[in-house]
Amino acid sequence: MFHAVMHPSAVLRTFLHIKSRQTVITTLLNSTNIFRRNALQFSRSTGDKASDKDNLLEKYYVAKQAYEANLPPPEVNPLGVFANNELNLSQIEVYGFDYDYTLAVYKESLHYLIYNLGRDFLVNKFKYPKDILNLTYQPGFAIRGLHYDMQEGVLMKIDSFHQIQFESVYRGMTQLSKEAVVEIYGGSYIPQEMIRGNGSEARMKQLNDLFSVPEICLLSNVTDYFEKKNIAYHPEILSYDIQNAVQNIHPVMHKMLDEKTIGQYLEKHPDMPRFLNRLKAAGKKMFLITNSPFKFVDNGMKYMIGPKWRELFDAIVVQARKPKFFMDQSRPFRIYDVPSNSQLWEKVVSLEKGKVYIEGNLKELQRMTGWFGNAVLYFGDQIYTDLADLTLHHGWRTGAIIQELTKEINILNSEEFRHDVGWLQTLQHLIEEMQDFEEADDFIEQLLVERDELRTFTKAMFNKQFGSIFRTHHNPTYFSRRLFRYSDIYMSHITNLLNYSLKHTFYPRRGALPHECKVPFI
Repeated sequence: MFHAVMHPSAVLRTFLHIKSRQTVITTLLNSTNIFRRNALQFSRSTGDKASDKDNLLEKYYVAKQAYEANLPPPEVNPLGVFANNELNLSQIEVYGFDYDYTLAVYKESLHYLIYNLGRDFLVNKFKYPKDILNLTYQPGFAIRGLHYDMQEGVLMKIDSFHQIQFESVYRGMTQLSKEAVVEIYGGSYIPQEMIRGNGSEARMKQLNDLFSVPEICLLSNVTDYFEKKNIAYHPEILSYDIQNAVQNIHPVMHKMLDEKTIGQYLEKHPDMPRFLNRLKAAGKKMFLITNSPFKFVDNGMKYMIGPKWRELFDAIVVQARKPKFFMDQSRPFRIYDVPSNSQLWEKVVSLEKGKVYIEGNLKELQRMTGWFGNAVLYFGDQIYTDLADLTLHHGWRTGAIIQELTKEINILNSEEFRHDVGWLQTLQHLIEEMQDFEEADDFIEQLLVERDELRTFTKAMFNKQFGSIFRTHHNPTYFSRRLFRYSDIYMSHITNLLNYSLKHTFYPRRGALPHECKVPFI
């Protein structure tokens, strides 16, 4: 079925319905090469500089027929593992894991809890207006990977080239117009120093993990409250207060997720024990490095794996202070005594299986275990905290767990999305090829309207405000670029690896560069 945004004018609608769609498709499917042949004819005809507007409409119609006849691309497996860099699992001897959002996958209820605790902290500890207690979490508002401008109080989505996606810029819960954004930034480009400046020079901060989603919502809600009440505020102070509030409530949250309530917040994946036991049976070493405290981790792992979960791991490190753990060599390991819930004072000279350690650093971990280089594969959900330093400085292989992949791939596989985004690409090609015709200006304006409507529609399939976490209209997002740079593979859940043998090699797809010929399977 065509969606309403597919038809920008009555003229095009009338023309496209001259023949029944089904008849057109049936006829064109008789030729398997119809798409290539029509594309070639179209390319040649654009050199004629024809002035007949009917000819322009005919080109549109021919492209439409060719597109409708072309078979859709194959569906993507939501349980797949996707490669940014070639990775041979037979070379991996040691598997390492983060805990939160890597082994532990949380339900939406945790975001509500974080939001409510952070909101209450703002009022009770930082003395924000009591009316803020009436604000509620809005689960469909934000995505991770967004940038917040601490000078302007603006939340936005930026692509890998530092370009702003105009219709994804918000102050509070209010979308800013393109004109308002241009007035603030002088255009669509965000300079490097604004994003990654030295110290106080950086005015943008990226909210790039799933714990930041309720933080973004709280930040936007409070901003909206101040804006509507005409209360003066400083965006940077507000940002830091909310960040501190969310960080300060973590100990409370950890205590609330005890053995009685853990099932309300934590998913119990049936394949998780099988995944870890398969690695153990294959003789692989395993370790856990997390910033979370032991009791919190212990409750979750007992719920997911069982009471003897510690026997699976050759090293367990809690309260690790990542990312400092990977680069700071000053903190030694300390033994955590589970029965007494205390840290022991004696020097740690080796890491023993089943024991629990606090803090420490990567250099000492490597010295005591011999786990160096590309024989180690570490999984985490946070690009900077978990993966960046390991990739850049230590040569470990890395895997990213991106929980949102399941939803995104299901949308990518939907018939409606595949139809609309495929026609969107064809439409973009038409606009590009027709733009040199002087007589085509009015017609191209109609095509641009159709294109923009399609862009808005396909964006909203993922998230009405900000779209996909992985791309803007035609570029990868800032988040995606870092994901591709700092992870060798990525997947929606760690157990997706059960679909592959422990000798499997993951190969990155050879995508066509802009100047290269695009082959059908790309």
